[in-house]
Amino acid sequence: MSAMTTGNTSRADANRRRILDVALTELLRDPDASMDQIARAAGVVRRTVYGHFPSREALISTLVDEAVLSLATAHAAGREGVEDPAEAVARSVLAVWEIADRYRLLVALAQRTVTVQGIRERLAPVRDRCAEVLQRGLDQGTFISPLPASALAYVHEQILFALMEAVNEDLLAAHAAGRAAAVTVLTAAGVPASLAAALVARLSD
Repeated sequence: MSAMTTGNTSRADANRRRILDVALTELLRDPDASMDQIARAAGVVRRTVYGHFPSREALISTLVDEAVLSLATAHAAGREGVEDPAEAVARSVLAVWEIADRYRLLVALAQRTVTVQGIRERLAPVRDRCAEVLQRGLDQGTFISPLPASALAYVHEQILFALMEAVNEDLLAAHAAGRAAAVTVLTAAGVPASLAAALVARLSD
């Protein structure tokens, strides 16, 4: 590959990255932001934006893919090396919420274009890892639930989505949502509320 080709590729990659970063900012500020608005904010012509993303839906879909990757990375980092299932769940939720809080408005926006089913499909690997931790907790008696681990993982996922919506609707303060999410997920798995709250408080301090 020639130096010129490499330079053009690097410039194109940099433009794409800038468009995505600016698009996230603009869409969080104005969910109805158009491709023209995003192009102006990114300092490029509209043709450049469409050269990377053929439609607004494709742009939002790419942002959702990046959000899911960030969530998966945070979830893995939160539970890494943690033997106790309750602590692993609490740590992963706290880690995920730091990312989710940034993307919560995007998730609400994406439901208009990507569809809830599309988001669920993207989150399948994260849900599978969550189910593994939940199964370990159920086997050890740390968690108690009438649901199998795979179904309980769906419940936990929906709890997090619901809490994102609660924050978006100003029903829950964003600064308190992470701890609340972790406690709620643990209690949904059968951990007594007092023990869940104490564990989350310890991990958050």
